[in-house]
Amino acid sequence: MQNSFLSGRTALITGSTSGIGEGVAKALASRGANIVFNGFGDENEIKKLVDNVQKDYNVQTTFIGGDLTKEKDVQALYDNALSKFPGGIDILVNNAGFQNVSPLENFPLDVFNKMVAVMLTAPFHLTKLCVGNMKQKGWGRIINIASVHGHVASPNKTAYVAIKHGIIGFTKAVAIETAGTGVTCTAMCPGYVETPLFIKQAEDIAKKIGGTYDDGKKQILRVHPTGEPVKVDEVSECVAFLCSQAASQMTGSSLIVDGGWVSH
Repeated sequence: MQNSFLSGRTALITGSTSGIGEGVAKALASRGANIVFNGFGDENEIKKLVDNVQKDYNVQTTFIGGDLTKEKDVQALYDNALSKFPGGIDILVNNAGFQNVSPLENFPLDVFNKMVAVMLTAPFHLTKLCVGNMKQKGWGRIINIASVHGHVASPNKTAYVAIKHGIIGFTKAVAIETAGTGVTCTAMCPGYVETPLFIKQAEDIAKKIGGTYDDGKKQILRVHPTGEPVKVDEVSECVAFLCSQAASQMTGSSLIVDGGWVSH
């Protein structure tokens, strides 16, 4: 275990059974935080992940599923987390999300509404549920995994861009309401992160253009001046930093890790 400055704290991370969320869970556990996992996937693989994190980092872990588009499931996620950890949630990481790429005139309204529910309404609801206890304890971290698309736009991603801009606005509003209480609210804004989803996207592009995986990867990363994807552990280490004492005056701000994308 690294410096255990989060020992005794409990973190709830949505969408933490894979990708960025899984990396964040491991990074916070390595600092001593107990972890509430949330997400979906193969039941056996999830159990293995939850058990391994508990064993590897000597922390308490649990998995609580649920459909984040449903208000009752979001409430149940919080209630069940409190049953496991009666001291409450100290760190909330709103990470769950998904993408849909389509021209605006063809964008399905039901998909738009589902994206809003998962990536904006659920974070609002969970933050509302968690923030009171954080303020009462005089310490809390609310970290919204936004995106570089909270600062720039790309074609055929109207819903995602609108939502990520919205979550940054939400981050600022919560930061103002919690200022001076010991609770901070920040947004992480990564560019393209080398997750299984990114790898599949690069492979699909490679097939389409008749090239190699590296060709597909380069096409995606044309917007990164560095030409390199962001690594999962680079995002998760930044989240761990935002939970530290050194970041106690960082609130309402966005931490951008994007290979230089927004500098264009």
